[in-house]
Amino acid sequence: MWWKDLRATLSQRINVEGIGLSASVIVKDHHLILPHVLVPDIRYIDWGELQRRGFKGVVFDKDNTITVPYSLTLWGPLVASIEKCKSVFGNDIAVFSNSAGLFEYDHDGSKAMALEEAVGIKVIRHRVKKPAGTAEEIEKHFGCKSSQLVMVGDRPFTDIVYGNQNGFLTVLTEPLSLAEEPFIVRQVSRLLSETLNLILWHP
Repeated sequence: MWWKDLRATLSQRINVEGIGLSASVIVKDHHLILPHVLVPDIRYIDWGELQRRGFKGVVFDKDNTITVPYSLTLWGPLVASIEKCKSVFGNDIAVFSNSAGLFEYDHDGSKAMALEEAVGIKVIRHRVKKPAGTAEEIEKHFGCKSSQLVMVGDRPFTDIVYGNQNGFLTVLTEPLSLAEEPFIVRQVSRLLSETLNLILWHP
């Protein structure tokens, strides 16, 4: 069991599949990393306007989007925005993460349950890491097409690529903190961020 936990933790911290797909996206499909909306963090999102435009629900990434990495509690300054989102969309919000709720990392669902209890948001269980996979679990949870949902995350090569491939409105936030990330993850994140900036300014 300890080896399964260690392997899962390392896999969650370093998304090898995501890094490999990133290279392919940069070469062939760089439009997939471009978000529809770019904000510093979720406090800058107008939830009411999204609802008025016909969107029926919101899907959040977890780490560095609504929590600091590997935490199971909301980052304090975001609490009011999350409550506003709940007041607009009711129960039609969820977390879809490569940590809590991902079977490979959270095989007994304990992290998902702890996060649900702490933040009051449903965590969708799934088996395939973003950016791979379809929107099947999410559409089943919300009872609508992905084109009627908003995907919010901090990583262009996972959250945004996944969202764009599956037809969501995508919102990219800046990472809340890189301090807890391993050195290699910080370096890869910096490289991918620089690549995104080049694509944004030199399409």
